[in-house]
Amino acid sequence: MKDLRVTVDIDEYAEGAVLLDGLESAIVGIVEDFGSPGRKMLYSKQGILNILQERDLMTMGEAEEFYDYNILGLHANEQNAVFLDLEITPIKKENGWEYQLKE
Repeated sequence: MKDLRVTVDIDEYAEGAVLLDGLESAIVGIVEDFGSPGRKMLYSKQGILNILQERDLMTMGEAEEFYDYNILGLHANEQNAVFLDLEITPIKKENGWEYQLKE
């Protein structure tokens, strides 16, 4: 089977997007939305918390407090990073949809 990975040049594809120094391994995608200029980086909240605990030896409580105040609360520009809090799986049911957390 062929390796179908494609390298993305973030500077070209999401020019001006806020990149969080030292949290590169928590990037999970690039997003765009109507009415906002440019694309934004999508980070995994859990990935960030893991980095803070491992790299900076924070407890989960310390990591969450640091995340809330210094990362989530950061407003750098219109292309500020966005964060995936919970990843869910939509499941079609006879009478509508159900959503389950991904593990």
